[in-house]
Amino acid sequence: MTKLPDPASLGDPRQFASVRRIVLDEGADKGVGALAFSTGGGLDFWLLIDRALDIGPLWRDGRPVAWQSPAGFRNPALVNPEGDGGLGFGRGFSGFMMTCGIDHVRSPRDGHPQHGLLPFLPARLTSYGEELAAEVPFLFASGEIIQWRHRGEGFCLRRTITAPIGGRSLTIEDEVENLSTSAQTPALLYHINVSAPALTPETMVLLDGVAVSGPFGMPDAAVPDAAFSMPLPATGSRCLATNGSSPILSVTQSGDTLPHLQVWRDRRPYHNVLAIEPCTSARLDDGSSGDGAPLGPRERRTYRVDIDFGG
Repeated sequence: MTKLPDPASLGDPRQFASVRRIVLDEGADKGVGALAFSTGGGLDFWLLIDRALDIGPLWRDGRPVAWQSPAGFRNPALVNPEGDGGLGFGRGFSGFMMTCGIDHVRSPRDGHPQHGLLPFLPARLTSYGEELAAEVPFLFASGEIIQWRHRGEGFCLRRTITAPIGGRSLTIEDEVENLSTSAQTPALLYHINVSAPALTPETMVLLDGVAVSGPFGMPDAAVPDAAFSMPLPATGSRCLATNGSSPILSVTQSGDTLPHLQVWRDRRPYHNVLAIEPCTSARLDDGSSGDGAPLGPRERRTYRVDIDFGG
């Protein structure tokens, strides 16, 4: 980790590390608000305020890590998740992390669109900035996303994202509250997407040091996309994507509330994406989701994902 310089040596600490509010202003991205994080340690990323405070582009030492589709970071007003036979998610699928849910993930089922409504719901930003007085200074942003329907589902997701100043890691902590008058089952899947140049033919995925997928080879139109999920211990596990001795990133999740890990790979040319996906339920053989843990009225549950991009 790079140490924060002596404040007396800086004109403004934000020249070293900062969170700055920006607005995208062209094409399908036009009007999307974002927070540009720069840790001063080689990690830079954008939080997309109008897209559930998810992460769009992300760079390590100035090199892109995130996958980006031709859709870009489309304004959610231009995306209908329930369109295309429930496959409207694909119209706006792009970026380092898209959080799927809150009441449904994976394939369309029972009137729910693929990966639910959450990825295209705007957040209400409650705070952001630089905390320089902490023992370990950090950058932060917090906000809340509401998914609610009269006589239907009701959820509030309160999200806080932090990143240590001078570091190459970030933490997502989400609290979900059931706003309805009956028990509901939250469903969350953190779609963490990596592509070239970080993703190479040698990329492997390891879970607690044991290889579970890869090496993936070159993009190949003859290879169908594939996904599988694994149950995790309540203490959690560490998932590592690596190119031999060179790590891309590691993902650690709260195993008690995110008890499954899904890995998805699309090797088709001009797609070429690897996704590591902490989630609340198992993936069934037909591509749908298994059962999750119900949440009573006004009850809350916390989910945590830590992502580290190494030294």
